Amino acid sequence: MRNGISIVVVSGHAPLVRGLQQSLPEATGGRAAVTGVDDGSDVTGPVRDAEPDVVLVDLRPPAGVAAVTAARAAAPRARILAIGGDDPSTTIEALRAGASGVLPRGDEAIPPLLAALEGWAVVPVPLLTSLVERSGPAGDQVTNPVTTQLDDHDRRLLRLIATGSSTSEIAGLLHVSDRTVKRLTAALLRKLHVSSRTEAAALAGSAGLV
Repeated sequence: MRNGISIVVVSGHAPLVRGLQQSLPEATGGRAAVTGVDDGSDVTGPVRDAEPDVVLVDLRPPAGVAAVTAARAAAPRARILAIGGDDPSTTIEALRAGASGVLPRGDEAIPPLLAALEGWAVVPVPLLTSLVERSGPAGDQVTNPVTTQLDDHDRRLLRLIATGSSTSEIAGLLHVSDRTVKRLTAALLRKLHVSSRTEAAALAGSAGLV
């Protein structure tokens, strides 16, 4: 990312866009520049022109899952985050369409968004629960061949990742540096054979670890 963070909000709801435009610059120490795209019917051009680092897509109409797909095509290097996964089915569709995380609405979105900017997975526990329920019988959760090979330290780190803890928060809980947390996380992703923290969080949910 550049020194500044370019964030595009795709939403047909002006109060949501205004709220993020007011709160995000302050929450990021002035690093975030927030642009609103208020019509989900045609987001490709505005998103491409903004060259964003992050695109926030409101899952309520008129944006919705289609806007996630359009944003992913318009800004393939940007991180796409969905806002407001109230319906698990819609949220899962958004993840499949290219969203790498899910944020709640309102002021509660700021902490997980800051964690997402650091590269952490932000998937609400209720959504992980839904993924578990869709994955099969409960007995399958405890026989995952990958997670059963993890030691207690790895399992604790995986739980913290799955619940959206930031790098600094994990460092404080483990009494290590941020750099050590990043190193441990990279090693954990290799053990799990996944390429992102979102995938690790979903795996933790399917294994019944959160």
